[in-house]
Amino acid sequence: MKRALFAAVLGLAATSPALADLALATSKNCMSCHAVDRKILGPAFKDVAAKYKDNKGAADMLAAKIMKGGSGVWGAVPMPANNQVSEAEAKKLAAWVLSTK
Repeated sequence: MKRALFAAVLGLAATSPALADLALATSKNCMSCHAVDRKILGPAFKDVAAKYKDNKGAADMLAAKIMKGGSGVWGAVPMPANNQVSEAEAKKLAAWVLSTK
């Protein structure tokens, strides 16, 4: 059952950019600490998008934070480095986060 559901999600992900990036975020464990529309341990992705909406360098800065981690911007809990995320994946995730509303 889980395999069928996962295959269905991946099939939809291939046809929808938003779902493709949600699938990537899920596969890289981003959704363990974040959600699109609410704070979990880290900020909601829509809040990140709102904070950086006028920052032209935001995508590169967020991609670097995704890979290297960071602290102090959203509170006392640091975001750990994500060594399993490639630079290309980090850029794709950052662009997706910035597109959330």
